[in-house]
Amino acid sequence: MSLRKAYLLIFILLLVDQVSKIYIKTNFILGEEVEVFKWFKILFIENEGMAWGTEIPGEYGKLFLTLFRLVAVGGIGYWLWDSVERKDSSNYLIVAISLILAGAFGNIIDSVFYGIIFNNSHYELATLFSDQPYGTLFHGKVVDMFYFPFWHGILPNWLPFWGGRDFTFFNAIFNVADMAISTGVGILIVFNKKAFHK
Repeated sequence: MSLRKAYLLIFILLLVDQVSKIYIKTNFILGEEVEVFKWFKILFIENEGMAWGTEIPGEYGKLFLTLFRLVAVGGIGYWLWDSVERKDSSNYLIVAISLILAGAFGNIIDSVFYGIIFNNSHYELATLFSDQPYGTLFHGKVVDMFYFPFWHGILPNWLPFWGGRDFTFFNAIFNVADMAISTGVGILIVFNKKAFHK
């Protein structure tokens, strides 16, 4: 796969990711939910950008996370360039790296810029390029919206640890960028021998 095709794939994913996030941000109030099917909902939430909504504590935690991600994206970008330049790299590897790079970059855009281009989504629709932004540069929140609660109920009491508790499978809420990263990592795991055939 050529570098041009890899860049095209990254661009398309970034475009879909950002269009979907901007649409949700400007058409949904934070916490608003639309049921597409019983097992698929659009649910608007925001997070600081770490997996499962975790946060780095402290005044500079968010800034550290964003700067770390920028460095990581630079490293992934170099990995992509190097893999294409080698000429013998598998398309599995190049596609996987492209997906991971697009996903990481998509969430970085939220973290870096959303705080200065959107106003708050609490109790109102956000406005793009608002004159009252909710944050500062490098302190934006990542927009998530896809929710697939395939099953929800009370687990049987005989189950150890979780018995009798309220449980939802699958309760993660994510975005297009997250899907790209997960798919890229999945390709590297499932097609490991083809991706790293050397």
